[in-house]
Amino acid sequence: MASARPLRTLLSTSRSSLRPVQPARQTLVRTSACAFSTSTPSRAPEYETEAADRPRWQQTPPRMMAPFRIRPIPQGPRFEVNDDPRKLDHAYVKMLGPAGPQMLTDEVKWLAVTHKSFEHGKRGFNDRLAFIGKRIVNLQTSQALLNSPQAESWPKDEGGRALPDEYGRIPFTHPALDGLAGLSQVATDRVLDKERLAGIAERYGLDKVTRWVPKRADNLEGSGQNSVLTTSIYAIIGALALERGGEVANKVTQEKILAPLGFHFSTE
Repeated sequence: MASARPLRTLLSTSRSSLRPVQPARQTLVRTSACAFSTSTPSRAPEYETEAADRPRWQQTPPRMMAPFRIRPIPQGPRFEVNDDPRKLDHAYVKMLGPAGPQMLTDEVKWLAVTHKSFEHGKRGFNDRLAFIGKRIVNLQTSQALLNSPQAESWPKDEGGRALPDEYGRIPFTHPALDGLAGLSQVATDRVLDKERLAGIAERYGLDKVTRWVPKRADNLEGSGQNSVLTTSIYAIIGALALERGGEVANKVTQEKILAPLGFHFSTE
């Protein structure tokens, strides 16, 4: 009969080898921590101190910068982007008047003229402001079209009453409906054409301060400059609506955008 002592010895040895060795594990952790750090862990100062000293419009967040460039550098002349606050204030003075630079905060002034192509949107861009501003400009354009005299209207007699047509029918007329025939999507699109709005933006010098990156610096029009400048116009109106209220935004739209396009507004 075989002895059971060797089997008991084997089982006791296997159990002791499977037990976790707690002191050894704690010693390993303490040793590893001491090997890689000699001070209290903290965030790198370049992400807090230096970034806090400069405004957002003036810097690209360090953590959003790639360590190396992926795309090749484009050939041809380089497009210079404005970074002079005085030049930007001059454009706001031309568009909004002497108090123009004070109507918006510094951050919003730069954001309104920053296209999403600049720094790949890392410093913020003006799409959301332009979304609001475009709705305001469209509303004011529709009201201007309603109040504009129409080239063709229903014939009326000397007393202002509508004359019957060839079938003897007399349409319903009302002064509030006189401009309804001119209110159409075709008329609105014709008024707010990108080329016309880009011309207004160039008149105020926004083409010199809008921050964007064209596909080709020697062909700005082919790179979409008209669309970029139109977005800046809309974004400024949207920014005024958020910071100064709808009444100010409506007035600027009428006087600085629609009036140069040929519309007339009463001062009452």
